[in-house]
Amino acid sequence: MIKVASYNMHKGIGADRRRNPERILDVLREIDADVVALQEADRRFGARTGVIPPHLLEDHSDWKHVAVGLRATSMGWHGNALLVRKNATVVGCEAIHLPALEPRGAVTADIAIGDVVLRVVGMHLDLSGLWRRRQAAAILAHVTHRDSIHPTVLMGDLNEWSAAAGCLRDFGRDYQVAGTGASFHARRPIARLDRIMASRDLRVVECGVHASAAARKASDHLPIWAMLDVIPPSGVDVADA
Repeated sequence: MIKVASYNMHKGIGADRRRNPERILDVLREIDADVVALQEADRRFGARTGVIPPHLLEDHSDWKHVAVGLRATSMGWHGNALLVRKNATVVGCEAIHLPALEPRGAVTADIAIGDVVLRVVGMHLDLSGLWRRRQAAAILAHVTHRDSIHPTVLMGDLNEWSAAAGCLRDFGRDYQVAGTGASFHARRPIARLDRIMASRDLRVVECGVHASAAARKASDHLPIWAMLDVIPPSGVDVADA
């Protein structure tokens, strides 16, 4: 099984309004996921430098970042970043340009974990419902028209307050939405803004919101997670899969 997580890290600014990337890594260690989609991982202005210094990842974590950044000092693209285990192999990665009034984007990577190649998309969608649906359509089209097909997980901050409408309805045609629970606001979570969505060839074995004391302090969102299992193709014996 593969554990994935999504975390809007709010540029490392916690409940005390202080920027502390070490706290973000502490929370990620608690979750201990194989693949993590981060939102707001880069500063918004100037060179858009990554909030988590490279040496912290290299020397004090089990993850490496996927090099989707189009700026030299950025960890991701428009704040979206992917972290994977250091022993995982990144088969390919790219940034996805999204239609938007304000800067928005998504990132994708094919990641070899053991015998499985998992396609991951990380996203942070618009505040406007109309633009969210346009962005969802762009992401779905991008994944659909890839040359190869792999089990796929889409995750991130969708900014979608409705339970089964808007962009969630669009994603739900081809993807199952994990019932992770409310993740915003971290101090008193009432909204399911953060979502994990898996293709039909994946089974969501378990999922939830990581609501530790550290997570409640580190960002304004709580991270979400899911344990995924690959469903063998029809006709393949489970013992041989």
